Amino acid sequence: MTRRIRGIARAVGVAAAAALAVPASAQDRVATSEGGGAELRALDKLTGQVQDVQLAAGRSEPVGRIEITLDECRYPQGDPAGDAFAFLTVREVGVPDPVFRGWMIATAPALNPMDHPRYDVWVLRCTTS
Repeated sequence: MTRRIRGIARAVGVAAAAALAVPASAQDRVATSEGGGAELRALDKLTGQVQDVQLAAGRSEPVGRIEITLDECRYPQGDPAGDAFAFLTVREVGVPDPVFRGWMIATAPALNPMDHPRYDVWVLRCTTS
């Protein structure tokens, strides 16, 4: 990558981080409800296998050589089919440090993606009871 392209990429990353760091005003915030679980999709990039996973909040599920833990899933109040966002922890089996820990947003999986050479994981929706 040329120096110019790296500089542009760095500037865009800094601008995006700054935009995310600015808190929304109270009127811009959306009231949310907490789902009892979430439906996730996992892709093994090596084999091409796609697996849908239903997790209850606080539970873990192995998928290939990773383990996905769902801490919580939220959705716009009164709209369970709306834009879900979930707090996930993903670990490689047998490795204590997570490869991903944070919020994933169903409609914008690239906003905070899991960076793993073999697996992709993203949120589809929250589940209720």
